[in-house]
Amino acid sequence: MFAELINRLTSQDPQPLHQQDARLSLAALLVRLARSDGSYLRQEIARIDRVLATRYALSPEEAADLRADAEALEAEAPDTVRFTRAIKDGVPYEDRVGVIEALWDVVLADGERDDEENSLMRMIAPMLGVNDRDSNMARRRVEDRA
Repeated sequence: MFAELINRLTSQDPQPLHQQDARLSLAALLVRLARSDGSYLRQEIARIDRVLATRYALSPEEAADLRADAEALEAEAPDTVRFTRAIKDGVPYEDRVGVIEALWDVVLADGERDDEENSLMRMIAPMLGVNDRDSNMARRRVEDRA
């Protein structure tokens, strides 16, 4: 189902992603992070839906549909290194900082920062080309809202 998008994401010369592909790819990254600790809890799913609805001005149903597509893409997507590199090459920096904030929102959804999620966040931010300062500021913004 997502073969064409995955081929574009992993090509040697990735092109900027179209808006729909960027949304789907970024949503899949949220799903990957939520699944990284071996559990995919209702509160994480609800947080992903809320993040997607807010970020992209979607109805709850549209956000849930996007998340469902993202779950399928995440299952088929390549390893995190190639996946994030493709997003980095296809999405402007400001949007990637917003993605880091959204990722922190998902990490903190269940009130716990477990080792797998922390480890993946330490790996994802630089792979997306987001520096430590901006990642830490994004985390603080999320914590301040909690």
